[in-house]
Amino acid sequence: MLRRVKLDASFTTRLRAAWDGATLRSTTKEVRDPAMVLHCHVTPSDWSKYVGESEAAGGSYNRILPFLLGSVPMLDDDRVSLPKVDGRELSDAYAWATARPRVITLAEDARPLWRIVRRYARILGETLPEGQAVFIERTAEQTLRVAACLAASECSETITDGMRSAAFTLVRRSVQDAVRITKGATAPKMKRQALSLADKVRARIELHGGRATSSQVLPYVGASAAEVKELPEIVVTVEREGKAGRPRTLFALRGDTPVHAEQPQTAPETMPAAPEREQNRSTVVQLDSYRSAPAHAPESKRSEPLAANPFRVLL
Repeated sequence: MLRRVKLDASFTTRLRAAWDGATLRSTTKEVRDPAMVLHCHVTPSDWSKYVGESEAAGGSYNRILPFLLGSVPMLDDDRVSLPKVDGRELSDAYAWATARPRVITLAEDARPLWRIVRRYARILGETLPEGQAVFIERTAEQTLRVAACLAASECSETITDGMRSAAFTLVRRSVQDAVRITKGATAPKMKRQALSLADKVRARIELHGGRATSSQVLPYVGASAAEVKELPEIVVTVEREGKAGRPRTLFALRGDTPVHAEQPQTAPETMPAAPEREQNRSTVVQLDSYRSAPAHAPESKRSEPLAANPFRVLL
């Protein structure tokens, strides 16, 4: 999409019109009440390369909520399984929301926070540089839209104070990430200092647990064995596997050389899985397939608690 913006001058204009729900017209077609959803991933380098100042100033990018993604520690532990998600409640909420046109309004207890959100957005826009402020100009409106989605997920036409607070927390995180993204794109790039040969060799040795062979070090540091042996902090030893084995050169850090010789590594013996391990095996999360809207959508707010609704965690 970002590449298309550079090729088509009218693309961002149509993008804004579709996001606002305006009628799209061309020489051959006309689209009324367009509905558009953007969910995409982009690297920071592509963001700074394709996002232009003119498109940002025109409001093309304050209509989306950017988030910086980090690592997920839970994915590094295969003993942890994701919780099962029951999507039936959200399917019912979608059927309720689309059964007829609805108007979602603010409750009286949510109006004070709404005024605070608008003041927060106004002060933040006046404080930031213009190149960053254009990305967060719709902070208040985005908060209202997220809160409306939370209300619809509860089959309610009223936005409570808790829904407004949860929506503001999410949008405020997006504002912080948007400022970080734009700051990194406009800041002067620092020249990266090259690592020395000693730093490269030390990193390779530490990567292999304190001792590394020549084949594990030399191809990755761009140096010969003689150059590595001349480093004062590197200890070089030569070992032979068995009586007729081929000698190999080992590199270690001075002061970290183990007393005992390295033991040959043997492949772990395959063991049958224990019953308790089979019971705790991670399971794949499966979402229910989309269910068609019921014939008679509920018109009134449901009285039973929606314990399985994942949006309630935000409240």
